[in-house]
Amino acid sequence: MWFWLSNSLSHTGATKACVVHTLTLTLTLTLTAHSLSALSRTHTQKMRRSIVHMDLDSFFVSVSCLDHPKLKGKPVLIGGTSDRGVVASCSYEARAYGVHSAMPMKLARRLCPDAIIVRGDYERYSQLSEVVTDIIKENVPVYEKSSIDEFYIDLSGMDRFFGCYKWATELRHRITKETGLPISFGMSGNKTVSKVATGEAKPNGQQKIDFGNEKSFLAPLPVRKIPMVGEKTANLLRTMGVEKIETVQKMPVELMENVLGENGIAIWRKANGIDTTPVEPYNERKSLSTEETFDQDTIDISYLKSLIVAMTEKLAFQLRSEDKLTACVTIKIRYSNFDTHTTQSRIPYTSNDQTLIDRAKELFDKLYQRRMLIRLIGVRFSHLVGGGQQINLFEDSEEMIKLYQAMDKMRKRYGDSSIQRAVGTEYERRRFNPFNGMTT
Repeated sequence: MWFWLSNSLSHTGATKACVVHTLTLTLTLTLTAHSLSALSRTHTQKMRRSIVHMDLDSFFVSVSCLDHPKLKGKPVLIGGTSDRGVVASCSYEARAYGVHSAMPMKLARRLCPDAIIVRGDYERYSQLSEVVTDIIKENVPVYEKSSIDEFYIDLSGMDRFFGCYKWATELRHRITKETGLPISFGMSGNKTVSKVATGEAKPNGQQKIDFGNEKSFLAPLPVRKIPMVGEKTANLLRTMGVEKIETVQKMPVELMENVLGENGIAIWRKANGIDTTPVEPYNERKSLSTEETFDQDTIDISYLKSLIVAMTEKLAFQLRSEDKLTACVTIKIRYSNFDTHTTQSRIPYTSNDQTLIDRAKELFDKLYQRRMLIRLIGVRFSHLVGGGQQINLFEDSEEMIKLYQAMDKMRKRYGDSSIQRAVGTEYERRRFNPFNGMTT
């Protein structure tokens, strides 16, 4: 180009210089524009996330089938064995009869008379959940354990070294190979779409939703498929003529806000495939705790146990309020001479008041052997995961579950001390920072 300029232009030196300067400036601007465009594309690509949602298929049933192969291919119900119990989980064969989780066992047996009822073995479920967690932890950069059988994985940037979808596929196969449990996953640019994709891929499948296809993937699905849309919300939307997610996508966000408040905005965003929620790195050291420092040291065993009941009940309510389960209970004692002792016990994941209270009292009896005056006592729950009250369904009747829900509803409305066990009424509920004795 420059050779052509020097040999073809027959203008004066000044004119030549002017032309060359103009062409140089034009070329520079063109190259800069191309560079900025390339940089913008690279930045956009870097901003694209690769989020995987993995969910063990009918986890409780799958574990029972793993331990008892004769159950495979049969309608299986997991839960309490009496008519007063509730279905904690059911096989796909049982679902074909209309059975679903949280259904009263009596109704489930009526719908599916040939169903095999298996009492839940939550110790075994917790054990296998930990095995799956360890496999995921060894193979991914960032993961979040959202419940005993659900995981979110952030593989953003892994495409530079290894295809994200291929990576997730191999991880899924490894989990099944090492545990014998079926697991499904969905992959997209955010947690909401990936979770929905997992549901559509079940059982024992996988699905990838490419960037830009989120809305078209969600559009034909029932509105109930949107995470956080429960039965009541779905019924309300149905009265408005909203059956499919596509309808929500076409609605003005202001209308959703007017009908459902802030939740309406959140649902509208999810329906449109918008979710910037990060994958929160899983940390088993997360805990909830409370403690009491006495004005006067005490040796009153009855009083101490009533405190343990009240504090445990308070923490259990906090677990359920945050939709969490605990797998470890710790009791702490500080004697009058400031010697401090703790003991803990791993338990199956739960947020059940009575289960936690019984274990806390057992630990106290085990720990308090010196019969010295006590100046402080504390209770802590750790190894927390999301999951609500799913494990409680093994032990509780439908009436007991409704009682818990009614009590929690009252506490949320009138305060956490508005209703409590009589044995814990001696303890004036106060909020403390974990294990530091400071009232908040």
